[in-house]
Amino acid sequence: MNKLFLSLIIFTFFSQLGFSQLKVSHNITDDSSEIETAVIDINVEGGAAPYKYYWSEKNIDTSTKTVNNAKEGKEYSVRVEDAAGLTGELAFEVPAESIPEKMSAAFAPIVGFMDKYFFFDPFHGLGLYDNQVKDANGELVYNPNGTVKTIKLPFMVIWLILGAVFFTIRFGFINIRGIKHSLRLVRGKYDEADAKGEVTHFQALATAVSGTVGLGNIAGVAVAISAGGPGATFWIILAGLLGMSSKFIECTLGVKYRTVAEDGSISGGPMEYLKKGFAEKGLGGLGKGLSILYALIIMLAAFAAGSMFQANQATAQLASVTGLEGNAKTYIGIGIAVLVGIVIVGGLKGIAKVTDKVVPSMAGLYILMCLIVVIANITHLGDAFSQIIGGAFEADAMYGGFLGVLVLGFQRAAFSNEAGLGSASIAHSAAKTNHPVAEGFVALLEPFIDTVVVCTLTALVLIFTGTGITDGASETGSALTAVAFSKVIPYADVLLTIAIFLFAFSTILTWSYYGTKAAQSLFGQKKIVEAVFKIVFLLTVVLGASIGLGAVIDFADMMFLTLAIPNLIGLYMMSGGVAKDLKTYFAKVKSGEIPQTK
Repeated sequence: MNKLFLSLIIFTFFSQLGFSQLKVSHNITDDSSEIETAVIDINVEGGAAPYKYYWSEKNIDTSTKTVNNAKEGKEYSVRVEDAAGLTGELAFEVPAESIPEKMSAAFAPIVGFMDKYFFFDPFHGLGLYDNQVKDANGELVYNPNGTVKTIKLPFMVIWLILGAVFFTIRFGFINIRGIKHSLRLVRGKYDEADAKGEVTHFQALATAVSGTVGLGNIAGVAVAISAGGPGATFWIILAGLLGMSSKFIECTLGVKYRTVAEDGSISGGPMEYLKKGFAEKGLGGLGKGLSILYALIIMLAAFAAGSMFQANQATAQLASVTGLEGNAKTYIGIGIAVLVGIVIVGGLKGIAKVTDKVVPSMAGLYILMCLIVVIANITHLGDAFSQIIGGAFEADAMYGGFLGVLVLGFQRAAFSNEAGLGSASIAHSAAKTNHPVAEGFVALLEPFIDTVVVCTLTALVLIFTGTGITDGASETGSALTAVAFSKVIPYADVLLTIAIFLFAFSTILTWSYYGTKAAQSLFGQKKIVEAVFKIVFLLTVVLGASIGLGAVIDFADMMFLTLAIPNLIGLYMMSGGVAKDLKTYFAKVKSGEIPQTK
């Protein structure tokens, strides 16, 4: 008896020191060259069932011993605990072998670096708030893997919010009082026959909108609603309204500091106004550095987000509806690249001729689908807005509470309308006008169209149908939106596929122009630079359609928001000059010096 008692004491002592009595091993299988298709199976020897598996990934439940859709090139760890409390640990990496797998794995550390240094949470880092999520009783909420659920206020999102609020106040709520004048400009009431530029106000607006209205409105809103509930819609709308002020200043500057070449072609956007605007203030070196940084970021964003991501999502949706597999995706990618190539040969004028027809068509089709669902549920409209407003301030703790839903809304809106990122000013800088402020007025309509109107309609479709909110749907992104439409509209998946394809196609066109201008800013205004960039860009369209992207998509998302770092610095510095220009412009309109021409 004494020997048994002594053995039990020794066993307990060594167990407390961490000596495990469980032998844990793993087996990995991956029969596909596509990304995220690996299967991890954990084997345990010793101990007593049932076992619990505490994975490093938050979304893996503690009852899961076999993980499907594991990411190649990623390190995983798991701690196994048996019924008696004995443990065993294991860490390993899923090998990446195919080209898509290696590409995704290569971008993973880049994404990790950007997340750490550009998307950190300054408020939690300074100890200003507790980022742990608690339920209505004050108890901690846990992730499926057993870790405490937390929320995050990324620096980049805060940076965009503060900028939008500042510009709204700085320009006297121009986002509200300027709408009437904006509509008159778009309708051609103030067109100038002798103005320099390549496209009309409407064409510039259509081109810029084609770069923003797209998958963010379809997939992004679905992500926000399914993760944050209806309340996220309120913050999406507010972000859109505030973003109108950011669009106003950046597109005003785009025209103010644009460069007009001898052949009449225009170069504008942050690459120009950062360089020239800072030079006027005696800070030419800083301005040139910010200009180079912006050009480099947006060129990479054009490849990753404007080309590969768009082609990938459009192809995936088309393949899903038609049932195509294998090499069919490559052929679809080649087809998209050929269509894009035909259009972009004509430069911005060629792109504008397509977008001013495609954008109204695709937006009209999508809005019509939304209105059908809204009208079918019109008696529940009041309840839907009640959920939106109530959920914004009394969000369930499972979503991260008030702060979590606010961040979700603003982040998805930023991805959707690009306000504060400066990209749209590249297109608007080519508008035919002698008054930079006039184009700022035209541009502020973009976030209203993209976010306040289209995103809100998408949210209402999801709320009315309960998709991802009450029905527990397993789909995500655009697939979730497709499920919502299919509950009301027959063959909605086909119609949505057409809309997604048009959205993606027009976005690719616009971002080819943004990337071309960035390349020329970096390497010179030469035809060879333009030709080389366009060839590489078209190749990335095929590549994006052909393979899974994984971490490349995460990289694309981050590149979008990173554009705000150099751009907002410039907008803050030059806001005073724009305020003076706005005052002068209004005075000229009132006096008739700037007359209505129609």
